[in-house]
Amino acid sequence: MKIFLDTANMDEIRAGSRLGVISGVTTNPSLIAREGRDFIEVVREIASIVEGPVSAEAVRKDAAGIVDEAVELARIHPGVVVKIPVTGPGLEAVSELTRRGVRTNVTLVFSANQALLAALAGATYVSPFIGRIDDTGADGMRVLEETLEIFERYRFGTEVIAASIRHPLHVTQAALLGSHIATVPFGVLMQMLGHPLTDNGIAKFDADWAKVTKG
Repeated sequence: MKIFLDTANMDEIRAGSRLGVISGVTTNPSLIAREGRDFIEVVREIASIVEGPVSAEAVRKDAAGIVDEAVELARIHPGVVVKIPVTGPGLEAVSELTRRGVRTNVTLVFSANQALLAALAGATYVSPFIGRIDDTGADGMRVLEETLEIFERYRFGTEVIAASIRHPLHVTQAALLGSHIATVPFGVLMQMLGHPLTDNGIAKFDADWAKVTKG
């Protein structure tokens, strides 16, 4: 399973990239707005740091507008993938963009049916929002599992991104289900890396080594 970083913060992206475990980055309008910088500038800089897909979201609501915006976003850098919400106009735009060779990431997916329609429209990626599904009292991992089963059965080329990841257990569960990708906030990535027993082990080794070198 590949790990994408879900952020628009350059310090986080550089830190994650140095670990050698990040295969791409996803952003959204909220993450971009949080940085207080020009949208195009942010996307271009991310693409210069990460060797892999960089998802940038189209915000137009009509199909023709989404297509025009997506084409412009794709011109920023070859690594750009255009995020498009799963709506009627969104799927219409995805179909047209697929014909034009523009890669898409269908986002705000909350059901296996929505994911199925996105795959049929030709989406490159589809992003079920696991955490937000859980917030409604439903089972986000079940939606992810159903989506993966459908895609496997019909051999769709669309890759599944487990999104709205809230904690390391979400990543483990997504990996066990066979999700192609999980996109995680930087804080969750750091939680995945850390463990108190690792910290305790290092402290003990350091203490023992100090005794050796003191002698």
